[in-house]
Amino acid sequence: MQVSVCPAGLSWFFNNRMRLLSHNPKKIMGDYVKQGYTAADIGCGPGFFSLALAEMVGEEGRIIAVDLQKEMLDKVAAGAERLKLRPRIILHQCKEDSLGLEEKADFVLAFWMVHEVPNVKGLFDEIVTILKPEGLLLLVEPRYHVSAATFREEIKLACASGLKPCQEVKVNLSRGMLFSF
Repeated sequence: MQVSVCPAGLSWFFNNRMRLLSHNPKKIMGDYVKQGYTAADIGCGPGFFSLALAEMVGEEGRIIAVDLQKEMLDKVAAGAERLKLRPRIILHQCKEDSLGLEEKADFVLAFWMVHEVPNVKGLFDEIVTILKPEGLLLLVEPRYHVSAATFREEIKLACASGLKPCQEVKVNLSRGMLFSF
């Protein structure tokens, strides 16, 4: 399967105020993320969700912004500096075939990125290793890019890795599922 990663040059499309109308991070994740949490934003891109998560976890919390592209992580760092959130964010450049994370997380976000991963089962296996007991994974995929059948297959792979579906999550233009561990 040929997998493509969204180029950093298109990051403006994912990091703009208009996106708040359809993907308000606090509305999407507010029930799942608490002050003091450690959260991982897998495939964070330019940081649209990472920066919001950094506000949500407060000064005692941490965000691990994970991306394959250094250019995307540089954009997260610039946004975090501008908003005075940099101390809360750990930037982590992953490899194409591995997240390479060791720090444990209370919450993991995989927003519009799993379909870009060549080994989806391997990704879920790695996510399980970083989730704390009773940790949560929010999987969200774009409707226009990921069919219902493909999304069901991703859910099956997540379950095969030990994740348990909790509830469907309504997100505009998307398919979403919350998992527990």
